[in-house]
Amino acid sequence: MIALSEAAGGEGRRFYYLMKRVLDVILSSLTMLAVFPLGCACALAVLLTSRGPVFFKAQRLGKGGRPFWLYKFRSMVVGAPDWRNSDGSAFTSDRDPRVTPVGRFLRHTSLDELPQLWNVLRGDMSLVGPRPDQVDQIRYYTEAEKVKLAVKPGITGLAQISGRNAIAWEARKVWDAEYVKRQSFLLDLVILCKTIPYILKREGVNSPAATNQEV
Repeated sequence: MIALSEAAGGEGRRFYYLMKRVLDVILSSLTMLAVFPLGCACALAVLLTSRGPVFFKAQRLGKGGRPFWLYKFRSMVVGAPDWRNSDGSAFTSDRDPRVTPVGRFLRHTSLDELPQLWNVLRGDMSLVGPRPDQVDQIRYYTEAEKVKLAVKPGITGLAQISGRNAIAWEARKVWDAEYVKRQSFLLDLVILCKTIPYILKREGVNSPAATNQEV
């Protein structure tokens, strides 16, 4: 576990984190209720079209470097190998044979991320923050990049509206560090608002290295 303190800011910063948690609970609860029928449809589609569990869970880096269990709708075949790009980031591609047909649709529409609302409700994540990396990927972090671990990871963040997986992992980590420095209610609102059209346009789903890798 890494000892990291929250960004400085005194009482104002503590109020921000308190209110952010309140909003996370309210918004994630309301969203879970609103998308419950859609979530059930996604779960049924996964269950009926491929062998294995409905949900995928894996440990990810949380605040302070503490691991937590992240949940998604399963989009890959059971027992899929862990493929990485040369920089250590996760490999994603339209031609990835590990991904099921339903899983490909869930990924393109970001519906596979819906179960992470439960992570937000539990307090493992926030609606807005740096995307959580796999636990072993911390070995690729520079000391400057470890600042992203000072806050809770998010379902969406500054990197997600700045290119998502279409930009290099190094660039995403820079955006994550920038978010930690600039975080505010206004920035969180801007990120949430910009995330919606990004998802609808299905932009930045795959990594840039994926176009050059044979699968």
